[in-house]
Amino acid sequence: MGLERTLSIIKPDATKKNVIGKILSRFEEAGLKLIAVSMKTLSPEEAGEFYAVHRARPFYGELVDYMTTGPVVISVLEGHDAIATNRKLMGATDPKKADKGTIRADFAESINANAVHGSDSAENAANEIKFFFPELSR
Repeated sequence: MGLERTLSIIKPDATKKNVIGKILSRFEEAGLKLIAVSMKTLSPEEAGEFYAVHRARPFYGELVDYMTTGPVVISVLEGHDAIATNRKLMGATDPKKADKGTIRADFAESINANAVHGSDSAENAANEIKFFFPELSR
């Protein structure tokens, strides 16, 4: 893959721990460039719409509730293989299964409070970026 963009969200558990800078620096150290950054507290409607793909899943309500418990840092990352690079930096969804040195292994509390979100495909990255940063839509 070449130059691409992906969306990253530093979730409420990580912002409460005050590790925003530590997480952002990992992106930069891996060669990813921050194209856009925003800090906000999601409304239930925003969180519900963003995670609508999971609406039928049993954890949807908990996820929406959790994502509205405090501020999140939403960023667009750009770089060579940005999606795969970010996914590798994040580690496994369950921090107990995440490789040592990944964001989730180092900062996540649980499978639910897992510190970060990252786009899992080019299509989802485009949709997620458009959701939070419509001015960057290609």
